[in-house]
Amino acid sequence: MAAHGVKGELLLKHELRKKTSLKGLTTIFIENQKNSFLPWFVQSTRTKSEDHVFVQLEGVPTREAATKLAQKEVWFSAADVKRFSAKSSPINLLGYVIISQEKTLGEVAEVIEQAHQMLCKIEINNREVLIPLNDDTLKKIDHKKKQLIVNLPDGLLEIYLEP
Repeated sequence: MAAHGVKGELLLKHELRKKTSLKGLTTIFIENQKNSFLPWFVQSTRTKSEDHVFVQLEGVPTREAATKLAQKEVWFSAADVKRFSAKSSPINLLGYVIISQEKTLGEVAEVIEQAHQMLCKIEINNREVLIPLNDDTLKKIDHKKKQLIVNLPDGLLEIYLEP
């Protein structure tokens, strides 16, 4: 996110995989401290490009106020992500359950896109585990059951779960 203009407008880069004005978006969450997000109310939005939107927030009337928010992490509610993202967007895998060898591993809490694969962050035994999704590991996506069926390399889970 970056400050734009003199009236407190922000330029937001998104990963929704489609051009959108975010019309009807009422709230975004901006990282205040590490892992702490505060709600900000959206006054107006307008499209800039395929992956950029101008956002005016309530209580941010100047460039100086907007600059304080620039370069911070921005999150949408899960419902807003579903509402505004392209159906094929990897972000829509949030909430899916990952299954390996007929065993449920966990629910996708975050999707991290990389050049040759995606990583799905799940939690197992209170530990963060990154599950790679690529041609070798992803066997099936069941949208009706919200499941990702994977075949993980030997020893991958042990790397994360050993004391």
